[in-house]
Amino acid sequence: MLALSASSPFLDGHSTGTHSQRWLQFPLTPPQVPLFESHGHYIAWMEQQLQQGSMQNVRHLWTSVRPNGDDRPHDLNRLEIRICDLITDPLLLLAVTAFAELRLQQLLIDPERHDPLRASHLDAAALAELADANDRAAARDSLEAPLQHWRSGSVITARDWIATALEEMTPLARQCGLEPWLAPLHAVLEQGNQAMQWLAAHRSGTAVAPLIAAGAAAMAHREDQLNADLATERFGPLG
Repeated sequence: MLALSASSPFLDGHSTGTHSQRWLQFPLTPPQVPLFESHGHYIAWMEQQLQQGSMQNVRHLWTSVRPNGDDRPHDLNRLEIRICDLITDPLLLLAVTAFAELRLQQLLIDPERHDPLRASHLDAAALAELADANDRAAARDSLEAPLQHWRSGSVITARDWIATALEEMTPLARQCGLEPWLAPLHAVLEQGNQAMQWLAAHRSGTAVAPLIAAGAAAMAHREDQLNADLATERFGPLG
């Protein structure tokens, strides 16, 4: 998700050398968060953190994915994907959302194949370390980042991993009526995400301030385009 959405390569008017400074700016809280094996495991772990003082309250959990609900950790009804940078294009936002939904559906439909805790050669502790390392790598280099695949620990670039995942989920996407909504992801894989495009322009000599100003103008123009399209019957229902 971060490799697709990275859009924060600048800080205080300068290039940071990373694609998502936002994600690297805020440390995980607590520093080690496990892969939760069940709802009960999550409840027990949260209560332990609160008792130890490593978390100040139930909201004091900063990690790439966070369960949420009206009475967390006991009553959960949604999953927050917090690792993504700002996505200004609504169609790309829908594409990333559809990608996440399909990944969750894969896990629910066939956990023996798609749940890392069941399908990986690695144990839960190693998987948690791998996930955190992958998050950091994606923050630094997004689509170009060398990541470790959770199935075996083998190295694969984020771009290749996403492309493979999209190919594997195509039948399910078609079944759910989501295949057309994934199209913007293919464009990102080919052309790069926002951070990569900005950094390429910056390396070619464009200063940060004009880049951000041009991005704001492009966002306003895109909104006008989509508002005009919404006045027609171009867009059907999602799914």
